[in-house]
Amino acid sequence: MEFNAKQIAEFIQGSVEGDEKATISTFAKIEEGKHGAISFLANPKYTHYIYETECSIVLVEESIKIEKPTKATLIRVKNARDCVAKLLQLYESMKPRKQGIDSLAFISPKATIGKNVYIGAFAYIGDGVVIGDNSMIYPHATIMDNVTLGNNCIIYPNVSIYHNCKIGNNVICHSGSVIGADGFGFAPNSETNSYDKIPQIGIVTIEDNVEIGANTCIDRSTMGSTYLRKGVKLDNLVQIAHNTDIGANTVMSAQVGIAGSTKVGEWCMFGGQVGIAGHLKIGNKVFLGAQSGVLSKLKDNQSLMGSPAIEPRNYFKSQVIFQRLPEIYKQINVLQKEIEELKKNK
Repeated sequence: MEFNAKQIAEFIQGSVEGDEKATISTFAKIEEGKHGAISFLANPKYTHYIYETECSIVLVEESIKIEKPTKATLIRVKNARDCVAKLLQLYESMKPRKQGIDSLAFISPKATIGKNVYIGAFAYIGDGVVIGDNSMIYPHATIMDNVTLGNNCIIYPNVSIYHNCKIGNNVICHSGSVIGADGFGFAPNSETNSYDKIPQIGIVTIEDNVEIGANTCIDRSTMGSTYLRKGVKLDNLVQIAHNTDIGANTVMSAQVGIAGSTKVGEWCMFGGQVGIAGHLKIGNKVFLGAQSGVLSKLKDNQSLMGSPAIEPRNYFKSQVIFQRLPEIYKQINVLQKEIEELKKNK
């Protein structure tokens, strides 16, 4: 697949500076550019790369000044990142699509398979499963009994979806993710001096346009359902405990952990390794910086950092003080000695 600068500019509504006939067939980082590749420049601090890059075409934001000649043809745009995203989506959509059902897949005769579905070798499709049109189930994926999977879903290798879970349209589950494993429910038993398992008889409900990263786990509820609402995006290694409800269009970076029965609002953004205690209500549009620890409910539009999480301004102030603690400790020791000397001399 080759495109020239003129075609690209028309597609993203940009203006060409240079050779309109320059062609590309792939993408590259601007610092690793090669002939036949397209890249982008969205941050002025990386402008020096544009004079060195071997890329054939570079998307450049209108606000960035280019003061020297470049080898690359430039396409000026308002937002380079958005335009690259559009081009990547186009590029991805033009890749050949997996088709057909492999003879080595196990598909229950009681399952219902939609139109134009791909199922790879050694995939397992249980009794009562419903798979929507145009979905792709890669090798070694397991879909247990009575799961409902919508249209245009992608289930990558080694994904496990437990019984009865409901998954909407346009959902992507990356390798190793587990949907619907038992929630962490145990009750102390004083008679046996051990723990009794509490059966988790609920399900997981995943709404449309959700993406789940590799090795992420969404636990089934004790009763009712654990929910991922529409548009939720989860990075790799995220843990969503039982009975939680994650609001629409909320995004979470790697290693976030949400404890049981917590309700998270819409359009929240959580950095890596955020931890949220159980049975809390988190408002809409809450931003939590990396490694934040949340122990109490949060209102809408709050931005917090640290553990326990506090306002960013106070967090940065406390970090400055924390770094000075050894020095402050020495000063306190000196002052204590001076006070003791003064007491002796009285």
